Amino acid sequence: MRRLAAVLLLGAIAAPASAQITVTGGKTDLANAVVAAKVASPPEGRLVLLGEGGLEIPAQVVAPSLLDAEGKEKDLVFVVPKLPAGKELKLELAGRDRKLRSPKFQFKETKDGVDLEYDAKPVLRYVNAPHDEKHHYKTFKVFHHVFDPVKGDTLLTNGAHEVPDGKLFLHHRGLFYGWNKVTYGDKINVDIWHGKDAFQQHEKTLATEEGEVVGRQRTLISWNGKDGKPFAEETREVTAYKMPARTPATVVDFTSVLVPRAGTIKLDGDPQHAGFHFRATTEVAKSTAKETYFLRPDGKDKPGSTRNWPAQKEHVNLPWNAMSIVVGGKRYTVVYLDHPENPKEARFSERDYGRFGNYFATDVTPEKPLKVRYRVWIQEGEMTVDECANLSAGFVTPPAAK
Repeated sequence: MRRLAAVLLLGAIAAPASAQITVTGGKTDLANAVVAAKVASPPEGRLVLLGEGGLEIPAQVVAPSLLDAEGKEKDLVFVVPKLPAGKELKLELAGRDRKLRSPKFQFKETKDGVDLEYDAKPVLRYVNAPHDEKHHYKTFKVFHHVFDPVKGDTLLTNGAHEVPDGKLFLHHRGLFYGWNKVTYGDKINVDIWHGKDAFQQHEKTLATEEGEVVGRQRTLISWNGKDGKPFAEETREVTAYKMPARTPATVVDFTSVLVPRAGTIKLDGDPQHAGFHFRATTEVAKSTAKETYFLRPDGKDKPGSTRNWPAQKEHVNLPWNAMSIVVGGKRYTVVYLDHPENPKEARFSERDYGRFGNYFATDVTPEKPLKVRYRVWIQEGEMTVDECANLSAGFVTPPAAK
């Protein structure tokens, strides 16, 4: 069965709990559309949106996302199962019986980090162990694990290890973000990607959101240099949206604001060791790399074939890129969505052992922090070019909700 993409619909409403919300479709038919509508006076308690034909959609009020403008309004978030092109879907906001049990996102402290669970099944894991000089290689990078979106019992990403392995590239971990060529202060050069002379460290959790639709965590992460002291601070927000049960997919938004402690930071590197990336579990590197293939705007490539800038100079500024991998005998597709407001030129990298992403070179100052936003769609099974393009269109140019 073809599975269409999820999109983010942004709008504005100022309404009590009895308000009607109208969501208008865009140029293409959409499924599993994630809607975030501004609410001036947010209702309390559990919420549901009612539509024709007995349609019931769970809704959740959350604080604005990291890169949204500050204000008193909050977001009413919900997922529309189907949204035909150009059509209007009218929904009535109502309260929900609090006594009825309903699965929800919840954060849970574990020995390995902080798990975001849905109905007691892990979705993401924030790996945030404090940096330890005696175990530097294992603790130099903060990242997120991704679990399979159906049962939550299969880890799809690579984790932290005690010692390097040049054949397995163990410095690549989960959903992660960094640069291998960082210059700050009096021409101090560090590599925060490989962790040779620098490290990231979780400092504190700033905010969380838990509910039936959204699970979100905002954290403060320090970027530390050769002297062990921070030269920059990053506010990182990771949001997961719950798709309908019939849709075996997880949608993750990754947003970040990086601010230097003082002066200018120069970020540079290469496509394999800088930027925002996804890295699959080492099972792919060890056993199934020959089954990995990439799906791009110009079509599906053959298994094992990759493109990397600068060998392929046209492999830049892609709106999206998708990687299909085999883990535990099942095929999964990961779609990487870049946002046009992120710095460019975005230079893409692909590896058949399960890592892909892009990087850019830029200067960052206290007056001009580095702000980025990405979206990652993870699902069981394969996808098509049209489905991935649909995802990208919804991420970049969302339809209206009022």
